[in-house]
Amino acid sequence: MKLENKIAIVTGGSRGIGYAIVTTFLREGATVILTASSQASADKAVAKVLEEMPGAKVAGIGPDLTSSSDVKAAFAVIVEKYGRIDILVNNAGVSESTPLASYTEETYDRVMDLNVKGVFVPTQAAAEYMVAQGSGVILNTSSMVSFSGQPSGFAYPTSKFALNGMTLSLARELAPKGVRVNAVAPGITETDMVKALPKQMIEPMIQRIPLRRLGQPQDVANAFAFLASDDASYITGVVLRVDGLMNS
Repeated sequence: MKLENKIAIVTGGSRGIGYAIVTTFLREGATVILTASSQASADKAVAKVLEEMPGAKVAGIGPDLTSSSDVKAAFAVIVEKYGRIDILVNNAGVSESTPLASYTEETYDRVMDLNVKGVFVPTQAAAEYMVAQGSGVILNTSSMVSFSGQPSGFAYPTSKFALNGMTLSLARELAPKGVRVNAVAPGITETDMVKALPKQMIEPMIQRIPLRRLGQPQDVANAFAFLASDDASYITGVVLRVDGLMNS
């Protein structure tokens, strides 16, 4: 098992790609603490995991990821219970497709707060423990639009461009201290939201992908598991595309 005895935190772990990351890490031997938008949502996700994987070493928390005091308190409890933090996956985020003319400051702030500040705050909190222990892995969920942009909803790709910059910069800063920092950039992935789209919208998407299929959450989770493991011990500062070679 690639992640045996590792303590991992996965933000946004209650559904979609985040949930696939949680279950994949558990199968690879990690103890996983998932976060959700509320404690109730986290508890519901944990119950689902335990129904599918009885005996799994999983717990759930619901801190405000943009609040330094909330996150630091939650991570302190984790370290007190488990002794360390080995892996942090910053997966929580929100997408957006509002045209520029209709954007409000509130819409822009909501996207940037969760997608950028909501990565910075947990990263800073976890890195403190990782640096002290001399090892750790921080992984961020980017997006294919961080390379191509998108025709509407500019704040979302803007936030992911920022995330890529954060990944590369922190990789340089933390590498001498034993901490690796990488990101995964998924393409169009068959989450519940995508499954709900009509077939006439999905088929043109597939035709733009040379592998001729949508990505699965498991495809993305496998990339995270690889980057979290010792198999990737000499990889840092990488934004790994998992998009079937999606055309821009």
